[in-house]
Amino acid sequence: MNSVAIVFSQPPHGSSAGREGLDAVLAISALSENVALFFIGDGVFQLVQGQQPQRILARDYIATFGVLPLYDVEQCYLCAQSLAERGLRSEDVKILPVSLLSVTEWRDRLANFDCVLSF
Repeated sequence: MNSVAIVFSQPPHGSSAGREGLDAVLAISALSENVALFFIGDGVFQLVQGQQPQRILARDYIATFGVLPLYDVEQCYLCAQSLAERGLRSEDVKILPVSLLSVTEWRDRLANFDCVLSF
């Protein structure tokens, strides 16, 4: 299978986009060895620890990101500008090991993938 990039640009709670993206990552990782995750915009909130989705009666799927290395999903890229614009620091993102990239580096890295799915 071709290389696949999954882009997370939506916040974790308020829509099902993040959960659906994570389900797609798990399914695609069984078929492809070259899967990468890209986080930009409000998608950076997907990896912030300490969320309490049960307070809004939402499912807590965020911890599942932490098991992705067991599925050989180890390429994870976070837009540093998006993080800074939301008042977050790299220390706030502990769910999954990520590489911080500038917007330009982020786009250049994304351009190397055959298929891009956005959530």
